[in-house]
Amino acid sequence: MIQNIGFIGAGVMGKSMIRNLMKKGFNVSVYSRTKAKAEDIIAEGAIWCDTAAACAKDQDAVITIVGFPKDVEEVYFGENGIIANAKKDAVLIDMTTSSPKLAARIYEAAKENGLEALDAPVSGGDSGAKAGTLSIMVGGDKASFDNALPVFEAMGTNIIYEGPAGCGQHTKMANQIALTGCISGVCEAIAYAKKTGLDVQTMLDSISKGAAGSWQMNNTAPRMLKGDFDPGFFIKHYIKDMKIATEEGREAGVDLTMSETVLKIYEDLAEKGMGDLGTQALLKHYLD
Repeated sequence: MIQNIGFIGAGVMGKSMIRNLMKKGFNVSVYSRTKAKAEDIIAEGAIWCDTAAACAKDQDAVITIVGFPKDVEEVYFGENGIIANAKKDAVLIDMTTSSPKLAARIYEAAKENGLEALDAPVSGGDSGAKAGTLSIMVGGDKASFDNALPVFEAMGTNIIYEGPAGCGQHTKMANQIALTGCISGVCEAIAYAKKTGLDVQTMLDSISKGAAGSWQMNNTAPRMLKGDFDPGFFIKHYIKDMKIATEEGREAGVDLTMSETVLKIYEDLAEKGMGDLGTQALLKHYLD
């Protein structure tokens, strides 16, 4: 039974996930590169650890949600990494959106050290993290998934076992590919409405309940109209995700023309200094 959790990463998503774990009665120890980011959750009851290794020690489960694959690699491997310092039979759960190949490497290394490992990226953004309604896509051994299910249930509502190690990350790549079309479609509809003299809100009210309706139409479009480009999910992180997705797609022989086109637009926005804005800032490409 999992009771004590080490949680590494206290960013936009991680902080809310930690709060929800504590609300469900889990004892949570935390580590973040910048302690100041975690001061509020420490005040709320999380236990601070000075290193990732200390955060992993003696825990029933260790959860990571960090920025990039290189950060995942750094916290899991080496003498100061999670794998070398976690107790036997602990469940290691990487919830970062990362490389399927890296997820498989972590799984194999964990297994060699008497540990369990799951790749469990999430979807739902900052609002889903706060509400505890994340979609969680899990790869690894089914027995490990079943063991960790109460942990996932503290953070999400749509929790699905996808298959062996790496399958959680592959599913998240499919999610990001689908999201590319949705968010760019919303942006193009808004741009079209503005250029043709429509009232944009009236247009959205008209089409959002029909075949064009989507989560992006109902949740992201209103933020776009308000000029709210604060990050629920950073452009720079979406670029990271889509680079992984398009690389995996090329290796699998999949035509991802639309995804590659939108990725280039996001890269252009990042080059213009917008990498720390939310993905809804894609609208700037169409209107600025």
